Amino acid sequence: MTELLPLLGGLVLGLVLGAAVTLAVVRSRDDAATSRTAALEAARAATLQSERAAVAAMVEPVNRSLAQVAQSLAEAERARIESHAELRHQLAAAARGTETLGRETGRLASALRRSDVRGRWGELALRKLVESAGLLPHVHFVEQHSTRDDDGTLLRADMVVDLADGRSVVVDSKVPMSAYLDAVDCDDEDERERLLSRHAADLAKHVDALSSKQYWRRYDSPELVVLFLPSEQLLTTALDHRPDLLERAFERDVVVATPSTLLALLRTVAHTWRQEAAARNARELHAQARELVGRLATMGGHVDRLGAALSTAVRAYNEAVGSLETRVLVSARRIAAAEVDDAVATADGALPQPRLVADQPRAVTAPELLAWAEDHVGQLGADDDVADPAVPALGTGDARTTHGHGGVGAAG
Repeated sequence: MTELLPLLGGLVLGLVLGAAVTLAVVRSRDDAATSRTAALEAARAATLQSERAAVAAMVEPVNRSLAQVAQSLAEAERARIESHAELRHQLAAAARGTETLGRETGRLASALRRSDVRGRWGELALRKLVESAGLLPHVHFVEQHSTRDDDGTLLRADMVVDLADGRSVVVDSKVPMSAYLDAVDCDDEDERERLLSRHAADLAKHVDALSSKQYWRRYDSPELVVLFLPSEQLLTTALDHRPDLLERAFERDVVVATPSTLLALLRTVAHTWRQEAAARNARELHAQARELVGRLATMGGHVDRLGAALSTAVRAYNEAVGSLETRVLVSARRIAAAEVDDAVATADGALPQPRLVADQPRAVTAPELLAWAEDHVGQLGADDDVADPAVPALGTGDARTTHGHGGVGAAG
């Protein structure tokens, strides 16, 4: 027992030492591992940091792009919301406009069912069409002109259009729309056809009634009257159900016209008025030109007589000078030579010598100005005390030659 105690003590001591050595070894290993781990962690942290920096550097443009995309998307969303709100507003306005249009259309349809409103509409459409053709009220056309037939019944034409030759054309506006409007509102096909046939019949009745008034007998007019329809559709629909309607109207001296055909007719009338105005101006200009030519001829006669009078005056002056030189001055020189009167003598002892006039008036040579002289002027110089055979009668070729070159009377 006592022998085992040292052995057990050594064993325990060995175990303790071994455990201590083992613990020391383990601790050293743990410390080394911890150091390696810390180094690894530090290296890994540095690597991770560098990788994060690299990734951040690579991702930064993407982040900026994504931020711009997000901003653009936000702006697009705001614009979409605003556009949606504006669209809703416009749709609401369109709905209100459609509703208002529906009410106004209903009112217009109701108004057009009244004959007086239809008649006024047709008259306004006719006046606007005539004015657009270039015709003037109270100059080229008259509205609501009244007359009476053979029985004394009052007839009133919607419009009387004056032609350039002094004649007139009567235009009457008709708007048969009652059956047409009923047909437009009707959903039954058979009933619609019946109403449209009645519309054609109503138009035919208007043709017959207008033909019976015989307006061409009340006015200086061609044997026809124009029935104006303010809508093309009224005539087209009537012709679809009565193709012979136009021939029937022509047989009764009625011309059924729509805005397009009547405008062409009125443009023709306006053109004839312009041609008549141009012809009238040309005639007036021709008359003025003839009057001017006549006045020029008269003035030419006056000028010719004035030239002849000037020639007579020059001839008389030259004769007086000749008499003075050959008669008077001879005696005066004799007196001066005898020194009877020294006051009449000049410094050199000679009396002054008067000069002859050699210039003559220019003759009138224009044919227009000579016309009067050739027709009206007689002999010139019949009343002269001394006739000069060198000056022939005025109005002849010799007289004009004399005026042009000049003839000096007797100079002594």
